[in-house]
Amino acid sequence: MVRSGFLSVLAIVAAVLLAHGGSLRVPFLFDDSAAIANNPTIRRLARLGDVLSPPAGGSGVAGRPIVNLSLAIDHAFGGLNPRGYHATNVLLHAAAAWLLFGVLRRTLRRAALGATATPVAFAVVLVWAAHPLQTESVACVIQRTELLAGIFLLLTLYAFARGLDEPQRRRWPVAAVAACALGMASKEIMVVAPVLVLLYDRAFAAGSFAEAWKRRRGWHLALAATWLVLLGLLIGMGGTRGAAAGLGLGVPWWAYALRQCEAIPAYLGLAVWPHPLVLDYGTEVVRDPLQVLAPGLLLLGLVVATLIALARWPRAGFAAFAGFAILAPSSSVVPLVTQTMAEHRMYLPLAAVVALAVLAAQRLVGARAVLWVSPALGLALAAMSGARVRLMQDELAIWADTIAKRPGNARARASYALALSGVGRSAEAVPHFRRALAMEPGSPHTEINLGTALFELRDYAGAAASFRRAVALDPKLAIAHTNLGAALLELGDAPGALAAHEAALALDPRHLNAHRNAARTLFLLGRFADAARHYAEIVAREPGHAGEHYNLGLALARAGELSRAREHFGTALRLRPDPAAFLAYARFLAEAGQIGEARGAVENALKLRPDFPEALRERERLNAP
Repeated sequence: MVRSGFLSVLAIVAAVLLAHGGSLRVPFLFDDSAAIANNPTIRRLARLGDVLSPPAGGSGVAGRPIVNLSLAIDHAFGGLNPRGYHATNVLLHAAAAWLLFGVLRRTLRRAALGATATPVAFAVVLVWAAHPLQTESVACVIQRTELLAGIFLLLTLYAFARGLDEPQRRRWPVAAVAACALGMASKEIMVVAPVLVLLYDRAFAAGSFAEAWKRRRGWHLALAATWLVLLGLLIGMGGTRGAAAGLGLGVPWWAYALRQCEAIPAYLGLAVWPHPLVLDYGTEVVRDPLQVLAPGLLLLGLVVATLIALARWPRAGFAAFAGFAILAPSSSVVPLVTQTMAEHRMYLPLAAVVALAVLAAQRLVGARAVLWVSPALGLALAAMSGARVRLMQDELAIWADTIAKRPGNARARASYALALSGVGRSAEAVPHFRRALAMEPGSPHTEINLGTALFELRDYAGAAASFRRAVALDPKLAIAHTNLGAALLELGDAPGALAAHEAALALDPRHLNAHRNAARTLFLLGRFADAARHYAEIVAREPGHAGEHYNLGLALARAGELSRAREHFGTALRLRPDPAAFLAYARFLAEAGQIGEARGAVENALKLRPDFPEALRERERLNAP
């Protein structure tokens, strides 16, 4: 039995690698930029207070400190190289598959499946792990919110099940409560975990709610107490997930609910036949109930059947209820305005769908037949997942695919334009940005990206106009203010630029680009001590950045703080020996009257680049009598 379980886990891990291993070559996609590349709180793992206080707004890490911590760990080991983040996601998916196998096998034994528990659990997990519907959760880094929440929910159930079998060991109740608390700090879907554990107890152990409460009241109360973690995080964000989710954000709850009447049956269809998969479904809602009458009636029938099964056949009904319950926080009445439909929401609910299908097949054809068929099905699904992941490796291709499938999606059009800008094709990107704005006016982020593309094309007036529109649309976006400042500086308006950078820093004191832009502007205005203050803030957060140490040294030198300047010049040269930097350092030393050391710096420059003409002239000047 142990050997069969070990071989099953190895086969499942192999399926995960076959299906999702290619995601290591996927770039940062979609929300990854906001959550990783533009997230200052993950830059210094040692600053644990910052790490556990992720930025608010529409970012996927808002209110999810454990997710932010995982990103900070990846950053500590690999900076902004996407491969490390993707490797972590693949490992997390494999861990979730292992935990799901453990939960299912232990649960099926409790349901008296005996020797068939392992093959049935293997079949479920193999199909679930390799399924193409999982590609978004694994290949988009920030969807590790689903991975981590799934892991912690499964670990909660696993620890509870182990605790039922080993009541004398107190570590399992502690592990279950700890996992539940960590899950609450990973994603809001964990709100259902204490309820699912109570239902699990009733269905597979106690036999009734009264008996479950009588035997394990303290355990269930401890699990329920972890709701306080989620409540505290929500209160800290003002009751909503920034501009991403919550009531009062411009989307009526009933219109969002009608959209879910369309979305959930679509998810179930994709579970059966995973085509077409769409990276971004957009922000559409449904305001006419007749538009979703047929899928809405189907969904209502499924929900009623699930509730009847839960009441009359609690073991059979548990899986279906778990699937709907895990979907409920994101797919019911609380609007997620940035994505009203998303495939990654089916990450763990897919396990319920697959489990019910495999159990039905096991009853019809037997466990042996299921065991023989499942590897072939898993292999086919893994091949489909691999093809989808290969498409995601090309950012332009995946967004072109999304536009083809959802031509009315303005955000997909803007994302395609952003991908064009990212490969230096800003001139091609500008028309797509403008088309996206024509389709969906009033998007501050699209205005910012259009402005950035125009800035790269040196159309500074056009860039400033776009950034001004972004500021008007959302005055709380620090990046819009500092980008406006950069454009104004290029237009010769240094005071206006400085005011814009200061506005950005008032909104977000940790915004490194705002500090960098403010320092540059202050330096040009001759306010060297103030520029040095901003460069010092950058160096404190990015101590390994040679260029910023050099800039700080230059500002300090101009401000007359020669000893501090020398220290930072030296640090810059240790971090990145560069002939131009050595030459600049030599000139600084010469101005400070330290001719001997200046000569040494020039010689260092010439060792790195013997034909460096400026360094050769500086050597002659320093050696002149």
